[in-house]
Amino acid sequence: MTDLDFEYLRGYIKQRSGLALTAEKRYLVESRLSPLCRRFGAASLHDLIGKLKTPHDKVLERTVVEAMTTNETFFFRDRLPFDLFRDTILPEALARNAGRRKLRIWCAAASTGQEPYSIAMLLQEAGARLSGWQVDILATDISLDVLEKARLGIYSQFEVQRGLPVQWLLKHFTQTGDQWQISPSLRAMVEYRPFNLLHGFEALGQFDVIFCRNVLIYFDAPTKSDILTRFGTSLAPGGALLLGAAETVIGLTDKLIPDAKHRGVYGHAPARPPALRAAVG
Repeated sequence: MTDLDFEYLRGYIKQRSGLALTAEKRYLVESRLSPLCRRFGAASLHDLIGKLKTPHDKVLERTVVEAMTTNETFFFRDRLPFDLFRDTILPEALARNAGRRKLRIWCAAASTGQEPYSIAMLLQEAGARLSGWQVDILATDISLDVLEKARLGIYSQFEVQRGLPVQWLLKHFTQTGDQWQISPSLRAMVEYRPFNLLHGFEALGQFDVIFCRNVLIYFDAPTKSDILTRFGTSLAPGGALLLGAAETVIGLTDKLIPDAKHRGVYGHAPARPPALRAAVG
């Protein structure tokens, strides 16, 4: 792959997914895209990129972008955000929405489903507290392949051993050979939908809780700023956005501020008085 080929791919991936590939990621591009050459009848990466430059094959275009996405995830990843959701965020959301008894949760970049299913397990454990409530979990990802795996809810022994308490494995999964499938009731709690974070959020509506963890680290600052600002618009009043430990809204948007008590949790910035807005403007 020539330098020009790599620069073309960097721009191509950035425009379609927001992923910012630095020069140090060249080896990663080559290792992930080389296997696609045989599949799409290209003699080399140079030839594969040539096919991209003649946009006729939508499957190739989607496959190249999906090959560059990172789908690292596991059940109850980093644990603390899920404890915060169970002990603080969920009770506050239930109190806030007691009148309409409706709760909406969005897992952005949900990958193969471990995050939304972790949330679904916590909600199911809440039991009677959610009786009579409509609870919607929307899980989105740019990759159709990972969404299909998520819908099936089938995981290897290695995958269920990462973060999932053994008692919950036995309670919520059925074993078939060396694989485990999550229960139909939990699968029914999650709606999976393909979605690109570079696109507008308006059609998705508003959410009481948004999980977007360990995703923004792959974007450049302008892209992070744009996405976070739109998250601020999609977050219902009093709602909570949960980011990864290495991610923040500070210096990127004025729509959201860190929660004073809980690391990794963000909410709406207080509205400025009209007089102050006029003075600043």
